Amino acid sequence: MATGVWLEDLTWPEAAAWFGRGAPVLVPIGAAAKEHGHHLPLCTDYLLARGLCDRVIAELPVVVAPVISLGYYPAFRHYPGSQHLSPATFGAVLREVLAGFAAQGMRNLAVINTGVSTEPVVNVELREFLETTGIRVPAAHIRDLGRAAEGLFGQALGGHADEHETSLIEVLAPERIRRGLAVTDYGHAREAAPTCFYVPTVFRGDPAAGPDYSATGVRGDPTLASAAKGEAALAAAVADIVAGLRVHFAEVLDG
Repeated sequence: MATGVWLEDLTWPEAAAWFGRGAPVLVPIGAAAKEHGHHLPLCTDYLLARGLCDRVIAELPVVVAPVISLGYYPAFRHYPGSQHLSPATFGAVLREVLAGFAAQGMRNLAVINTGVSTEPVVNVELREFLETTGIRVPAAHIRDLGRAAEGLFGQALGGHADEHETSLIEVLAPERIRRGLAVTDYGHAREAAPTCFYVPTVFRGDPAAGPDYSATGVRGDPTLASAAKGEAALAAAVADIVAGLRVHFAEVLDG
């Protein structure tokens, strides 16, 4: 039986009771419409955000807010169906969601972010939120989660709709996968020499696009995915989140 709850499933008096106990409120971020190749649905990140939080509430007495399902995803804006906010708009949405909880007396807040391009915006907003409210909000970013399971994956490089993401969806929503449409697609990424510089990435279907080229919108090898790898990766990511929450909210969760 779950020990935590989704906020959307509560009545307002029930929410007030949870808030009155100081339960940590998690704010998940997961795109509901962002390209993930030919084999994964646009809602892949949303499914991941829900799946991670479902497992967290099975272990901890936390409240999970509705998933912020629109964000800053500039690399995919050219694909039909992909939805995208400017960094300013996305930052404002996150800031106002957090401010709303703060106005209702909540100070135990955390963000679970399943995006990559959203990461710097989240970090800046949380830094400024601390400055203006005095509330320190930790964030768990998907790139930092589940590293204990990294050795299970065999693709040469990943990044999007790849072996890792496809394995996660094999666990969370296997019925959503378009069987037979997953293909190995590194584009030209393997030809790009690594440097110490940050270089913005855009996914494009034009072979002349250099390192941005991806024939299918994939970067990696989803054909290597399996439910066993997905389960290990998901368990490792949840373990990281749970351990982090216990550190940041020890008085509430373990007191």
